[in-house]
Amino acid sequence: MRHVSGDSNAVLPWQVVRQDANGNRYRVGSYATRAEALHLAERLGGRGAGATGADDGAGAAPGDDYLVEHLEHLESAYGGESGHGR
Repeated sequence: MRHVSGDSNAVLPWQVVRQDANGNRYRVGSYATRAEALHLAERLGGRGAGATGADDGAGAAPGDDYLVEHLEHLESAYGGESGHGR
């Protein structure tokens, strides 16, 4: 799990991930609650978990999707944080 720097007890399991038209994925932010993550994804032009077709001009580049995923899902899909687009 990701922790807030300086506070080892705070866990930020909800991730906002940008996926571009080529399938490349980039972590945009980490949040304590799904609601916070969804709010950012919506502001950036996505429509939340599993969003597709986020090229509606609301700040997203054509073909970019902003997704909300739980950190455990990302770690299992990419074999840990070190294997995820960073």
